[in-house]
Amino acid sequence: MAKVAFTAGRVTGFKCPPDKAQAFLWDATAKGLGVRATPAGKPAYVFQGVYQGKDIRLTIGSPEAWSIPDAQAKARELQRQIDEGRDPREVKAAITAADVEKREAAKADTIMVSEAWPLYLAERQPHWGDRHYADHGRMAAAGGVKKSRGTRVGKGLTIPGPIYPLLALRLSELTPETIEAWATKEAKTRPTYGRLAWRCLKAFLTWCSEQKEYQHLLPVNPAKTKKAREAFGKPAVKSGSLEKSQLSAWFTAVGNLGNPVVSAYLRTVLLTGARPGEILGMKWADINLMWKGITIRDKVEGERVIPLTPYVSHLLATLPRRVTVDKKTGEKTANPWVFSSPTAKGGAVSIPRSYHVCACKVAGLEGLTLHDLRRSFKSLTEWLEIPAGVVAQIMGHKPSATAEKHYTVRPLDLLRVHHERIEAWILEQAGIVFDAKAEPNGLRLVNK
Repeated sequence: MAKVAFTAGRVTGFKCPPDKAQAFLWDATAKGLGVRATPAGKPAYVFQGVYQGKDIRLTIGSPEAWSIPDAQAKARELQRQIDEGRDPREVKAAITAADVEKREAAKADTIMVSEAWPLYLAERQPHWGDRHYADHGRMAAAGGVKKSRGTRVGKGLTIPGPIYPLLALRLSELTPETIEAWATKEAKTRPTYGRLAWRCLKAFLTWCSEQKEYQHLLPVNPAKTKKAREAFGKPAVKSGSLEKSQLSAWFTAVGNLGNPVVSAYLRTVLLTGARPGEILGMKWADINLMWKGITIRDKVEGERVIPLTPYVSHLLATLPRRVTVDKKTGEKTANPWVFSSPTAKGGAVSIPRSYHVCACKVAGLEGLTLHDLRRSFKSLTEWLEIPAGVVAQIMGHKPSATAEKHYTVRPLDLLRVHHERIEAWILEQAGIVFDAKAEPNGLRLVNK
């Protein structure tokens, strides 16, 4: 195999004869270094050697990118690997894999929280309720949106959610120190909401640590620190509820509200012990007049059926069943919501906190929240010594004992016996005279 001393002219001028598939020009200076050319391709430096009795050949690179001295140095390096008993092909593959891993690690280090957060929400959405999913969206909202009510900044603008400042960081920047500083800041202005955001952040970071592309960035969950937990403190135990002696004042104030739909809603929340949002989401299709039951969309079990007690049945019967008329086509569409509104965008009233605040102020019961009505239902049943399991089933609480979970099955009729007794007693304490045997008023059809 003839060898020549490589020069720039010899290397760039080397051509492959058209009657051959490839041709080689070998260097006399560096062992194994050559230039390979094909009729259609450009020349390239190659190295050829013998490893374990077999010829091996590796491509070094183009003469446009490699100078002759650099190519010679590379050839000597490859020959040294053979002399040391190493296969240059395996060495090259290992170096390539390491480079790829290094590039991937560098790329992953640039991943922003704002990139991972929507992926997390999209994956978890099928496992969450609508309310929980919407809460995550609000926590990461940028704010600055005009709003007629709620928390504002300046003139009618919403403030950023507690998670929003973290979206501008890289995942690798979510260190325990960063999250502790964030928790300290949020705890000063909105500790309750911040505590909820912190719990959601912990779940998000746990999810990230389980993803292959994020694992090396978060070997441990940086939100699970004692300082972050202590920054928000322990949530205060809520104990607001209506006393027996306060029922009369509350029913009178709520009954005098100018909005009969809201008035009926508030009384229904108290007399069913359901969550305020569950009652607000009731549709006419959920009411079974034949079997006197109400299907509740339950956040724990999906749904549950509770008794339709006489006074609640009377309240619902007085509510209008609205019909929306399209101004262009004249087509009529039934409003499905029990607690409907002719002006609300979705057709249902929004949670009427302001109405309840006004009623409680008139009754001298300031500070009583809508959820306190649910708590009041549970507390007032203690006067009647109603079985705890019955109350829990009506309210939608999870069973707390093995017997309740697996052996006690209460039909609707049995629940009704206790629920009607609870309702009658509450009305008696409120001074409301109601004939449970009287037929409720007929439903009214109202055009929106």
